[in-house]
Amino acid sequence: MAYDAEFVAHINANQTDYVAGLNDKFRHWTLLEASRLMGVKSLVPTGETPIKTHNIAVEDIPESFDARTQWPNFVHPIRDQQQCGSCWAFSGAEVMSDRFAIATNGKTNVVLSPEDMVSCDTGDMGCGGGMLDSEWTYLVNTGIVSDACFPYSAGQGQAAACQTKCSDSETFTKYKAADSFHLTNVADIQAEVMKNGPVQAAFMVYKSFLSYKSGIYNRHWWQFWDQELGGHAVKIVGWGTEKGTPYWIVANSWNTSWGEEGYFRIKRGGNVCQFESMVYGGHPKI
Repeated sequence: MAYDAEFVAHINANQTDYVAGLNDKFRHWTLLEASRLMGVKSLVPTGETPIKTHNIAVEDIPESFDARTQWPNFVHPIRDQQQCGSCWAFSGAEVMSDRFAIATNGKTNVVLSPEDMVSCDTGDMGCGGGMLDSEWTYLVNTGIVSDACFPYSAGQGQAAACQTKCSDSETFTKYKAADSFHLTNVADIQAEVMKNGPVQAAFMVYKSFLSYKSGIYNRHWWQFWDQELGGHAVKIVGWGTEKGTPYWIVANSWNTSWGEEGYFRIKRGGNVCQFESMVYGGHPKI
């Protein structure tokens, strides 16, 4: 397994922020296999994507917010990237799926295709990973089809050939982003989620994150034994505070058996694991 019971016990004995355990997701995986899921090739913004600001007053931000309760039919279910480094494509497609539904009040409520980006976005590297800046360029310039049109098949690590017609009977329609933007501080991230829906975030994953079961994940400075595995992309759906600790609510793409039914919480503020420095989004082109 990518980690063992001794590793879990060490984590639980040395901190109380979150509970570690043996997740079924990684029961038969090596650490190398797990690291291949971390498909974000860089956690340094290129500067090519414009920065969006909201200039929101702190007192106008609620203590807690959850897009799943704000828009209960428009935040789509947890998915599973399986054994492909396609987290970048999953989180980007999921953000756009939710934002189309929210912006149109459900008139365009469609699950969009991560396979489209994995197979067709030549600016990125499919199961070998991607860059958030170039991914959003693809979403703006080319767009992606529905998941029913181009279903996910790259789960074993091999992307299908790019398609130009649907596998079902629907019309081949590309759903595009009207623009893309980079959010650079906590308040702007909160304002954007609250006003327009979930956003995409990339962060550095360490070995301890694989064992996350519940609570508020926080990697402490003294965890020198905690191996760095690579950049991972996910979807922020909200935030809150528990026992004085502020956190983000985040959707992962490792199926519902991992974490809090596929979600996790991570400490908000302080840029834990670089979580707040690579946050991206876009408005749907309607």
